[in-house]
Amino acid sequence: MYKKGEYVIYGNNGICRIENIGIPKGTPMSGSGKDYYTLSPVFGSGNIYAPLDTKVFMRPILTKAQAEELIEQIPQIQGETFEGKDVRALSEQYKGCLDTHQCEDLVKLIKTVYQKEKMLVESGKKLAKTEQEFGKLAKELLHREFSMALELPYDEVEAYIVKKVEALSK
Repeated sequence: MYKKGEYVIYGNNGICRIENIGIPKGTPMSGSGKDYYTLSPVFGSGNIYAPLDTKVFMRPILTKAQAEELIEQIPQIQGETFEGKDVRALSEQYKGCLDTHQCEDLVKLIKTVYQKEKMLVESGKKLAKTEQEFGKLAKELLHREFSMALELPYDEVEAYIVKKVEALSK
């Protein structure tokens, strides 16, 4: 069970702060007799009411130490090679990476899209819009979590990662 004030990843809503735990007053859930987490999306608005026994994926955000450790592992994380031109199948594979809600899989997806884009640019082609969107979403999710874990402004996260990774490769 999570505690009030903790930050969690909640399904596809991203990072949420647990504002309260209990029966939410003044909501349709008030009469259910069940306890709920009242979640407030950090990068959104409104409240989400999730039963304590929710089936929706939920995990604590990375700690600062875990984020630093993952950044150190980035050079060793390999992107995947997804063959074929079937956009739907490719989308399903990329969605599978997102659906694990694991930062390592986000890094893998970002690297996959980056490597594919680099290869295509060299041959005078462009990356498909679907792949651009998956890459952008994975990067956004990862950088938001790193921003919270490392206590950095969101717009400084990429430069921080690049600096750390470059220092590791020297």
